[in-house]
Amino acid sequence: MSTHGPQRSGASDDALLRAARLGDEEAFGLLADRHGPGMYRYALRLVSGSDADAKEVTQEALISAWKGIGTFAGRSSLRTWLFRLVHRRAADLNRHRRPTPIDDDLLSAMARPSEDNPLRHVERVELLRALQAALDELPWHQRAAWLLREIEGMSYDEIAAALDTTVGAVRGHLHRGRRTLAERMERWR
Repeated sequence: MSTHGPQRSGASDDALLRAARLGDEEAFGLLADRHGPGMYRYALRLVSGSDADAKEVTQEALISAWKGIGTFAGRSSLRTWLFRLVHRRAADLNRHRRPTPIDDDLLSAMARPSEDNPLRHVERVELLRALQAALDELPWHQRAAWLLREIEGMSYDEIAAALDTTVGAVRGHLHRGRRTLAERMERWR
């Protein structure tokens, strides 16, 4: 165990990035601990709820990040760069695999547990299933942009960097994705 643990865990991304560029595995591990959960959430939704695929995508993205840490130019935030790596690995996986059935509990983990009202619980489960089905129908870039904006809270600039596209394209993907989701989810209004 390092003597720097507690102090380093509060270090900024920039400080940990500088150390990782010098080969400090512990610093990179702290970055992975900090950003890995968000990377995994994004991967999980992109690969339609497959835990094994999401773990594989996240792991491959982190391996790519470690190998390429010296080439990170800093034109975007480290978080954005890591999400771009996840996006690319998930896109590769998506191109090489057929769609798989969705885990019905994927989005229910995001919802607060229902009170003691069984009808409300059933409605919430059905709503989340309908939302996941509608998300699965969206074209790849629309789904990715929607997830990064609505779930991960990224700005348009961050999404553009993560998806390696322009802010205008992000706006278009979000507009079309939101319109399609609104149509698909009309009965839930």
